Amino acid sequence: MIKQKKSESSIAKIIFSGIQPSGNLNIGNYIGAISQWVEMQKDYDCIFSIVDYHAITVKQNPEILRKRIIEVTKIYLAAGIDPQKSIIFQQSTVPAHTELAWILNCYGTHIADLNKMTQFKDKTGDNKESASVGLYDYPVLMASDILLYGTDVVPVGEDQKQHVELTRDIARRFNGEFGPAFKVPTAVVRKEGARIMSLLDPTKKMSKSDDNQNNCISLLDSPENARKKIMRAVTDSGSDVVYDVENKPALANLLTIYAQLGIRQVNRLERDYAGKGYGDFKKDLADVVVKFLENFQAKYNAISDDEVLEILESGRQRAENIASKKLEEVRKLIGVR
Repeated sequence: MIKQKKSESSIAKIIFSGIQPSGNLNIGNYIGAISQWVEMQKDYDCIFSIVDYHAITVKQNPEILRKRIIEVTKIYLAAGIDPQKSIIFQQSTVPAHTELAWILNCYGTHIADLNKMTQFKDKTGDNKESASVGLYDYPVLMASDILLYGTDVVPVGEDQKQHVELTRDIARRFNGEFGPAFKVPTAVVRKEGARIMSLLDPTKKMSKSDDNQNNCISLLDSPENARKKIMRAVTDSGSDVVYDVENKPALANLLTIYAQLGIRQVNRLERDYAGKGYGDFKKDLADVVVKFLENFQAKYNAISDDEVLEILESGRQRAENIASKKLEEVRKLIGVR
């Protein structure tokens, strides 16, 4: 992780990131994104959104969506995102996001850009013609999210890096036509634990929307259910507990989970389990996951819905104050004000 200490500059660099309130957030989301955000609060001015308008690019049940917006906010808080240090808000409550997205659709984004987006191709497969326009265009909304706040750094998974590159292209094109309206942000991809894989298929990323929830461990799974999932997780041929992504991808994934949740170094784990089999290793990993979930869920359950609503309203006001100023600047530049 790149650090920019606040003491090194009178103005701290700004981070923006967000998670969709769809599916069940899992330990992959925690390790790959949320835990990194917690650390970044020490060195950056952070803005973290619940990006609900991204979620509706595919159909959502309204009642479940409302519930998950609260749920994701609680997960942010339980993980250690501090609303006194960081802005936490619900994307749809700040209308500047969608208005700027429309402007960026007209100034700075080309059809050819969106045709290159691999996530759209991956998600739609052979059903591109029946996919929503929102799913096709959502990288522009993501660009709007980022550019509204003068974002310097965007912490993302490897699968989102292409969208940040598009954001950079859009910002440069707009700036080239109208002057320096937007900062050109940089993507930061976590080196260790950035991509936690499925427990049953280590060739696929652990997904919060997986139909088979045995592939992942939700942050709100019962600890005993999580233990069973770990014990059922696939391993590789042989019995040596070693980190080898190419030859032992399943074991490498389990070692990464152990190291990240157990606060251990992978090479130390390799030494600790030298001469031991997979059974001992998985039993101990299950204990680590259970302890993590018990501590996390105790914090989660201590947060009330009313507290969440207060934090989201405060975050909305703070986000709106920043976003509305940038949007008004952009409106003037394009001639509608």
